[in-house]
Amino acid sequence: MSIKEHPPLHVPVLLEQVVALLQPQSGESYLDLTAGYGGHARAILEQTTNYTDSTLVDRDEMAHRHLTEFAEKGTQLLHTDFVNAVKKLVQDGRSYNLILLDLGVSSPQLDLPERGFSFTMNGPLDMRMDIRQAQNAEALVNTANRNDLIRLIHEYGEEPLGAARRYTDAIIAARPIHTTGELAEVIKHAHVGKWKKTHPATRTFQAIRIAINDELHQVEEVMPLLPKLLKKGGRVGVISFHSLEDRIVKHYFAEQHHAGYESELTITTKHPIDGATYDVHNPRSRSAKLRVAVKK
Repeated sequence: MSIKEHPPLHVPVLLEQVVALLQPQSGESYLDLTAGYGGHARAILEQTTNYTDSTLVDRDEMAHRHLTEFAEKGTQLLHTDFVNAVKKLVQDGRSYNLILLDLGVSSPQLDLPERGFSFTMNGPLDMRMDIRQAQNAEALVNTANRNDLIRLIHEYGEEPLGAARRYTDAIIAARPIHTTGELAEVIKHAHVGKWKKTHPATRTFQAIRIAINDELHQVEEVMPLLPKLLKKGGRVGVISFHSLEDRIVKHYFAEQHHAGYESELTITTKHPIDGATYDVHNPRSRSAKLRVAVKK
């Protein structure tokens, strides 16, 4: 797949709140596990000015190409997913004062039809955050068996079981499906009842994207590893965007809170900072939740 070069049009979510809660200080090291187009990194590294001891990670090739400005200043760049990055950095004995994990899909991923993430513009059914991986959304949609598709749409899309079955049967009947527009139309015609703002295909697209990119397993695996990369007094922030991933983050932070003397982190956000309240001018921040903790 050939990715066209486009200017990055990604506004980092909850930027002011991230900077305020992570409190970057001059000389501190920074690890951004989902650096994207460098919005958060740029704001934080301008305050720490410690480019050479910092690391930026992203598995998206297109985003990675826009991080070269940091590499030119001596920052380490890793082109991989955040779980593999964390395992490598732990093995290398690295540690940081600041860590950020922004779990959202970037605006360019959503806005470029050729990436196949959105049903608002017709494009190939892709949805891969890392285009080097073999399976894309088209392969899953056209080859998954009925039970697996029902489970994905029900669990990852959080659709009622009845709706998941209807959408699955409609997908199977319409195969082969090659584009985002085709899939969206199949779901729309299988939908029962009226809909207003939220397109009926929204949750099914979410489910397929989560499955293709192994998003929930990635979050489950990375959370317990983060304290290993934090220096004493170091701060970690996690931004989640939907209830499934936020539940994992919330559960891990709650475990830390109730672990007493055995806990590695102190939670500094009693309640998550939500984008609907604190980042009202960025539409894609509406569902964002920021949680922050400090290494004991």
